[in-house]
Amino acid sequence: MGLTIPETEYTIRISPPPPPCLSGDGLAFLIVSDPNSLPHADGYLGLPDDVGYNPFFAVEFDTSYNAGLGDINDNHVGIDVNSIVSVASIDLSSKGIDLKSGKRITAWIEYRDGEKILRVWVGFSETKPESSVLSIPIDVSKIFKEFMYVGFSASDGRGSAVYSLEKLQFYTFESLSPNMQMETVSLRSCLMCFPEDPSIEEIEARGLSSDRHKDGRVLELAIGLLLLTAVLIIVASSFTVYCMCYRRRQKIRRINSENNQMYRFQETGVPKKLKLNDIRMATKGFDQNRIIGEGASSIVYEANLGSCGNVAVKRFSKVNQSNLLGNQFATELATMVGCLRHKNLVQLQGWCCEGDELVLVYEYMPNGSLEKVLHKKTHANRILTFEKRLNILLGVSSALVYLHEECERQIIHRDVKTCNIMLDADFNAKLGDFGLAEVYEHSARRRDATLPAGTMGYLAPEYVYSGIPSVKTDVYSFGVVVLEVASGQRPVNESGIVLTEWMWDLWDKKILIAAADPNLMGRFDKVDMERMLMAGLLCVHPNDEKRPTMKEAGRMLKGGMVPELPVKKPVVMIQSVMPERSAEIVSRYDIEEVDTPWSTPRTHFSKAN
Repeated sequence: MGLTIPETEYTIRISPPPPPCLSGDGLAFLIVSDPNSLPHADGYLGLPDDVGYNPFFAVEFDTSYNAGLGDINDNHVGIDVNSIVSVASIDLSSKGIDLKSGKRITAWIEYRDGEKILRVWVGFSETKPESSVLSIPIDVSKIFKEFMYVGFSASDGRGSAVYSLEKLQFYTFESLSPNMQMETVSLRSCLMCFPEDPSIEEIEARGLSSDRHKDGRVLELAIGLLLLTAVLIIVASSFTVYCMCYRRRQKIRRINSENNQMYRFQETGVPKKLKLNDIRMATKGFDQNRIIGEGASSIVYEANLGSCGNVAVKRFSKVNQSNLLGNQFATELATMVGCLRHKNLVQLQGWCCEGDELVLVYEYMPNGSLEKVLHKKTHANRILTFEKRLNILLGVSSALVYLHEECERQIIHRDVKTCNIMLDADFNAKLGDFGLAEVYEHSARRRDATLPAGTMGYLAPEYVYSGIPSVKTDVYSFGVVVLEVASGQRPVNESGIVLTEWMWDLWDKKILIAAADPNLMGRFDKVDMERMLMAGLLCVHPNDEKRPTMKEAGRMLKGGMVPELPVKKPVVMIQSVMPERSAEIVSRYDIEEVDTPWSTPRTHFSKAN
């Protein structure tokens, strides 16, 4: 009897979040030899990442574009064999199917050992289409072991979605005789069935009572029980998720009906979706006189939203949703909606996405950014005492410890700098602007290289070369902020002198204290100032392994022991590990060539102001 795979029919529904939030990675039908080989994190539809002696086969319904995996788009079905890179895939848009439509989608998977061809059908109807969407030659006997497990896997990656399995059926057949056509075999809705169920006498007459065939029947029964168990688990899990979602929706509706303050946070911690007309009125039609901040990708206005009082309205440049700026907006919104509740993080109070307008509404910070207070010739920089500067740095370090270690998922900010550190009425620091943030599982074993993002002067050298962010890249940026706050100097001044190089030079000459900000007029304890400068230098150590964690950096600033620094700036050889040429990476992100080399929206870099 030849190798037979049960023909599989299942109906799924993928419900993505409302725009502009990112959709999840997608869902996959999976046959695997070892269920323990499935990863607990890392995305990639939950498929095994280390095949080894645990082969697998999957049909993926991919709703997230990843050029590094050879994806054709974010709406395709693919066949994976022992790899998360598909051996074959097809754009379902060409078939009039949108995986993220929220509609019921039915798929059929069929394989016959005699033909050694695997076919996949997909459609909105429960009637099997005449033509398959994918058909590839494959010999599964080279992949499958004697016992295999069947199920489904999915992942959210940087987005989210609700995946529902609404129907699942399997059909198995005895080996077809050479004279029997596949079309003559009728299907019946059962877990495992045959064209005819022979009686025991007929089985004995055919000699099917031999040990070999007994083993085959036992194997079929074992597979059937495994499939039935998988179905029951999936159905139970889906029902549990549905109940949780239903209760959550009911709770939100009850809270909304009881809360008459239109713009306040809901008790769930989720910011309110605002109407564009209300935001226009609050900013007086985005009046230029209300601008309090301006960046490469957005403009910030002061506004008043009724009972919410003064707020900061961040209006992103008008772009297509598929553009990089749209992704920045979605990333920042998704990160902040993730309940980032910390006293040293700027709190999101609302958002708006109407037409080509992308807007985030934050709490208002009366003293503006740390960059303005430090470097603008105003009275504020003279009242920024050493004690207040130290308190600001401790606040930022506390926020980064929270992001790196205390959140459910690890968040790498990637853009820690003084203009993203806001000051409230009492000069307490609050870190903001999460447009470039990367979110990872704490247990993630690998991270893909990306286009390096951030601001020149704040970027860690190994990150510029590798494109792989880590907590130590944030530590480096924080170290630059420490040196900037202590000295009052910009990361790169008008003469092109780099702050970190200047600091290492002073340390080499044993006159580090000379870097203290003249605006302080010597009103500080020299030991405390030198500790601050040394802590900053340790954070910008060229070797990322020598840098402290954010928790250790905070302890140093509070008066803890600072490890011994090298007598001069160490020389560290960094080898680029970027998997592709820079031009290929730039083309992946659909970035056009422009005359300005450091324009933030297109290259993700910006000059320090």
